[in-house]
Amino acid sequence: MLTPYAPPAPPLTRMADGTVKQISPFTGTEVWTVPGRGNRPISHPVTEVHDLTPAERTRACAFCSAHYTETPPEKSRVVAVPGGGFERIDAVSATDLFSTVAEFRRVPNLFEILSYEYWHANHGYEIPDAARERMEAYIADPVGAAHVERVARTKLRASGQDPAGWDSMDEALRRRYLAAFFAGGHDVIIARRHFTDDAIDTSGLAGSGTLTPAEHRAYTRLAVDAMHDLYEANRWVRYVAVFQNWLRPAGASFDHLHKQLVAIDERGVSSELELQRLRANPNLYNEMAVDYAAYNGLLVASNDRAVAFAGFGHRYPTLEVYSTSPTPEPWLMTREEVDAVSDLVHALHAATGADVPSNEEWHHRPLGVDQPMPWHVTLKWRVSTLAGFEGGTKIYLNTIDPWTLRDRVVARLEDLRADRLIAPCAVGDECPTTPNRLLYNPVLTR
Repeated sequence: MLTPYAPPAPPLTRMADGTVKQISPFTGTEVWTVPGRGNRPISHPVTEVHDLTPAERTRACAFCSAHYTETPPEKSRVVAVPGGGFERIDAVSATDLFSTVAEFRRVPNLFEILSYEYWHANHGYEIPDAARERMEAYIADPVGAAHVERVARTKLRASGQDPAGWDSMDEALRRRYLAAFFAGGHDVIIARRHFTDDAIDTSGLAGSGTLTPAEHRAYTRLAVDAMHDLYEANRWVRYVAVFQNWLRPAGASFDHLHKQLVAIDERGVSSELELQRLRANPNLYNEMAVDYAAYNGLLVASNDRAVAFAGFGHRYPTLEVYSTSPTPEPWLMTREEVDAVSDLVHALHAATGADVPSNEEWHHRPLGVDQPMPWHVTLKWRVSTLAGFEGGTKIYLNTIDPWTLRDRVVARLEDLRADRLIAPCAVGDECPTTPNRLLYNPVLTR
């Protein structure tokens, strides 16, 4: 007996009692928002507040600007230039670490998710010539040699090994151990400030939204450049995951603004699920993301090259920013296209507030995928904890429904725009609702 065809459930269904049921059109994740559960506070303010000392502004954690030598050698940094603007400096030597002030630094992660040894053992990856030459030049400088030795001993100690093990390594073994500091596939991009410049106590943490729009553009562009570099450096990389964990409830080790980039040798489950649905409907991102959000009154902000809306089908309250560029790869986009996405992401962070734990996640077309996929960024508010109900049913309780999220953020964006704290953009009902704004698939959108 044939089973009657059942059309897929719509992404959003509002029940008679006010419950909102959501189904992600990309992953099939089921989410419910139950009335009354969204009234709980979402912020996580600093618990121990005291007046800031001058030393704390630059020494509060290992990512602070007085502690450049506590991280592995920099791959690049961005510095402010006289008259405005920013400049990238690559491969800063150990003797020049404190010669300039880095607004943003790209450094290897001391504890990689996929280590250099993983790539070497499983794929035969060897340190590229350019990275090897940089390593040799760095350790030829006595200041550089002392720096990497100190960081290596720190890593040995944190890994449960005896730091004195460094002394028993021969030169070949030492260089193999140091390869991860120069040719690893897990980078961190660290902002200068731990606290805002006008903070008077330790509650004034500096998050993405406290940056200026120009600073956030520089931060974003450095991450885009790093993503491209990681693809270029290792031919076995199939995807570079870019994300930002803000505050400890969202997985951050330090309450200091930073992004992470992790090269992996698979596309990832999320990308594979999206790709299956995209092949069935090449216009998926227009029809079931931006257009669906527009039809349901969920647009939050937009500019000439990007659009933001309150997302649906996510485990946490989520804001989404989509690039409207016809180019799927961020590193091939024009500067204006990258800046447009940066401006909206910055605005959403500012509207969220620095006291709300969040995850920022980037999504782009993986290498080797035959379908165009637009670059988009999600900002997830980590304001609830998954528990037994979710584990047993795989139905996730999201405490804030998309319309409430949209209204909350739009009201805040209007204030921020009036105060000129975010880049110019359309907000809320000002946003165009023209269908097919995403130009990633020229066959369907021309």
